[in-house]
Amino acid sequence: MRSGAIEFFTLSGLILSTLVPVASINGIGFAFKSYDQVWLAMDGSLGAHVRAAIDKAGLHAFEQMWDNGYRQMTSSVKPINTPDDLKGFKIRVPVSPLWTSMFRAFGASPASINFSEVYSALQTKVVEGQENPLSVIDIAKLYEVQKYCSITNHMWDGFWFLANTAAYKKLPNDLQEIVAKNLNAAALKDRDDIRKLNESLQGQLTQKGMVFNNTDAELFRAALRKAGFYDEWKQKFGAEAWKLLESHVGALS
Repeated sequence: MRSGAIEFFTLSGLILSTLVPVASINGIGFAFKSYDQVWLAMDGSLGAHVRAAIDKAGLHAFEQMWDNGYRQMTSSVKPINTPDDLKGFKIRVPVSPLWTSMFRAFGASPASINFSEVYSALQTKVVEGQENPLSVIDIAKLYEVQKYCSITNHMWDGFWFLANTAAYKKLPNDLQEIVAKNLNAAALKDRDDIRKLNESLQGQLTQKGMVFNNTDAELFRAALRKAGFYDEWKQKFGAEAWKLLESHVGALS
């Protein structure tokens, strides 16, 4: 992307953070209580702050972020009802510092495993659980190797539609406007599609054998606060970015 070998790409902010650290701020554990908060933040001041940082890295991020859904925890051994259920729990997480930091704060044993290896790692009991949006759990057939699914909504994840800045700026202004207009419009349609999909999937996954339970987000939020998780990431993201986040979700640290 940065060299121009490809000119457009969609990427999770949580993965983009290896290049642009503040890009993972949308994934702070148990920060967003609803989609209303997500879109007000990411379409507003917090999203603008992140896009400015992306721009400095030589990439152009379009204004409307795409939805990947809230992430849920699954397990082959027990339902996750409270933070105590995560103590010593062997859970697969993506290769990203934010995930590892959060689950360690709960006393879990997170293992960074690439997604292509998740099914086999669960099947062979290298790990006991994983976390992903319901759509990914369904598409990857993780219900075949996971019994329990806890609705935690512990992280919200989305994709930035990115362009190589130099390539994008070579387009005439009118074509830039056409590209931006249509990609942003498609992002809004994606949000609607993902919301409807995830709302329908719990019933489908139940029919495939998964057992669901709901959780109290405030219990998990309090555990992260007590462990110093929010204070740690406030320092890493900086006071300005953290203030913008809290302006939309309320005090965390």
